[in-house]
Amino acid sequence: MGDVVRFKKPKLQEKFRGRSLCANGFHKWKSEKARPFDVKQGKLLTLYRCTRCGATKTEAT
Repeated sequence: MGDVVRFKKPKLQEKFRGRSLCANGFHKWKSEKARPFDVKQGKLLTLYRCTRCGATKTEAT
């Protein structure tokens, strides 16, 4: 039989790294490559995704 390897339980600080900022409204937005077109407004839309939590928002350009 082999040796038993003990794994450490991740600390709460490591588990929720970067999410406290997003929970308080401080997202880290990065634009997506896709450029959807809104037919009703007749404008191009920019899709933004938060790099930490994955939330999305759209903005007309």
